[in-house]
Amino acid sequence: MAGKWLIGRKVVTLLRAGPGRQVLVAEAVVSLLAASITSRMIPFRRLARRLGEFVSPDDVRVTASETLSSKQRQCIQTIGWAVRSAAPWMPFRAVCLQQAMAAHAMLRRRGIASVMHFGAHRNEGEELGAHAWLDAGGLRVTGYPVSPGMAELGCFV
Repeated sequence: MAGKWLIGRKVVTLLRAGPGRQVLVAEAVVSLLAASITSRMIPFRRLARRLGEFVSPDDVRVTASETLSSKQRQCIQTIGWAVRSAAPWMPFRAVCLQQAMAAHAMLRRRGIASVMHFGAHRNEGEELGAHAWLDAGGLRVTGYPVSPGMAELGCFV
């Protein structure tokens, strides 16, 4: 019964969000689906070419923050909200990589540059864990918060 209440509340929230945000959530759903299919069907070395240039985390293109208009800042924040909101409702597990890829594509369609970060850490069982997160213009988009034990390996710019 609690699940139906939660779904109903989410539907009401989406209906109240207005047509602009509803369209953005629909775009996020399609982008997450495309990212999921792409990440499962294409070997990562080929997929990487589509994501941009892989650089060190201390590369000037990663650390430099471009000046954004208030409209661009709002767009970045709204896209992050749409992707993060849609991800739990997908009929597949939309993990950090798919969320970062979806938001990256949505921002690129709007001419806004973003940086996709990749990191790794050791889990308690000494297994290697990986994580992807995205930021744009110094704003956090997806994948945050990043675990303090995460070692950043590189970024796509």
